Amino acid sequence: FLQALSDLNGSGMPAGEAVRLLSLRLKDPALRALCVELWAGLSEGLPLSRALESHPEVFDLQTVNLVSAGEATGNLREVLLRLIQHFTEQKALRQKLTTALAYPAFICVVALGLILFFIFYLLPRLQMLLTSLGGQLPLSTRILVGLSHFIVTYGLLLAGALAVGAIFFWRWQQRPIGRAAVDQWLLRVPFAGPFLINSTILNFSQTLAVLLENGVTTAEALRMTERTLTHTTLQRAFHDATDRVLEGESLSLSLHKTGCFPDLVIDQLSVGESTGNLAPSLRDLARNYQQTITNQIQAFTTIFSSAVLLFAFGFVAFIAYAIVSAVFQVSASFKF
Repeated sequence: FLQALSDLNGSGMPAGEAVRLLSLRLKDPALRALCVELWAGLSEGLPLSRALESHPEVFDLQTVNLVSAGEATGNLREVLLRLIQHFTEQKALRQKLTTALAYPAFICVVALGLILFFIFYLLPRLQMLLTSLGGQLPLSTRILVGLSHFIVTYGLLLAGALAVGAIFFWRWQQRPIGRAAVDQWLLRVPFAGPFLINSTILNFSQTLAVLLENGVTTAEALRMTERTLTHTTLQRAFHDATDRVLEGESLSLSLHKTGCFPDLVIDQLSVGESTGNLAPSLRDLARNYQQTITNQIQAFTTIFSSAVLLFAFGFVAFIAYAIVSAVFQVSASFKF
């Protein structure tokens, strides 16, 4: 919607007329219905920002405020382009994460399928064969048979208990106290903690840069940026930092006191504040952290994929050893 509106507005068409044209020309049903409702509000005399505000499920507060600032300053086209760039960067990051996790997820499914095939199909037939031949099974084979019996006997009960536990955990995590506890714990997890901090810095720098570049006051920009943060611990720390900024403290010093932002980030923001180039400094920060997060995702997927493959190969090797050792031990028990 923003791209189509920007193209029409950039060609000289007023925003209201552009929305009316989109309500007639667009083929996508959901997008066309949105434009029809927006045009209904515009035809009643509402400005574009107020019309967008009536659809909070589509347009967040940040977008509405930026469009309002663009209307007030006459820079709506520039605001739309910056919003498009902002959302495009966020979408690209989500796609990278999804693509990077696709291969490890596939490996997990294949490994799980292999294990279930062996436990429920292959092992019972192999056990019947070895039992009919007689003899004492080796320890590895007995462990494999015991594991198979346990999963077959208690597998459904264990799966049900895990499902119930997951539901209770999910409901507890939805409460404020549970969400805060989980978020605090995630910060201490080796990979998740740095990734969450880097993602928060990226979101903070991108959002604040867009808001400041489009004429939103620093106080409003900080409050709106605070509402875009999803991690409760980091959001609370940023809220305290924003309070100190509104009391007259510098942004870099306030963020430094939270203990959540690396020193290099603080130094870069401090230089941007002292030179009056905070928004460009935030843009540079966002580019650096976007690359950092990409590298983290690649490293995680490489390690995770390797771990899953090693586990699958290790399990297959254990199965092969158990079978071969059982065959040799049973064969050795025959007397010719």
